[in-house]
Amino acid sequence: MIAGQRVPPTLTLTGGCHCGAVRFECDAPADWRPLSCNCSICSRSGYLHVIVPQAAFRLLKGSDDLSCYTFNTGIAQHLFCRRCGVKSFYVPRSHPDCYSVNARCLDGVDPEALVPIPFDGRNWQQAAEKLDRPA
Repeated sequence: MIAGQRVPPTLTLTGGCHCGAVRFECDAPADWRPLSCNCSICSRSGYLHVIVPQAAFRLLKGSDDLSCYTFNTGIAQHLFCRRCGVKSFYVPRSHPDCYSVNARCLDGVDPEALVPIPFDGRNWQQAAEKLDRPA
């Protein structure tokens, strides 16, 4: 407990890329829901965002197997496995001090059972101003 505030419960999620070269774990709120973005890259890749602070993310293996793709402002660091091409997490422009984990790359998670929160990435600036920031 922090100065009379309740600390929300968290759970540890694990995941990785398709070939297994990249593995990670992260601590997320127990009631997490992914964001579904309609921007050009997210809609083409089917990415479902679970945004966690960098301190809550741990790369377990594969740092040498990651490649980075940037575009537009160059702020977002789109990290993907150079072996299989899967982007299981990245540093988002909206939260440069966090990681966005792809819910589709989490172990034991059925993406069809998730209820994503829509994010209007086509109108990125206005939508980003409305986003909550992880603690």
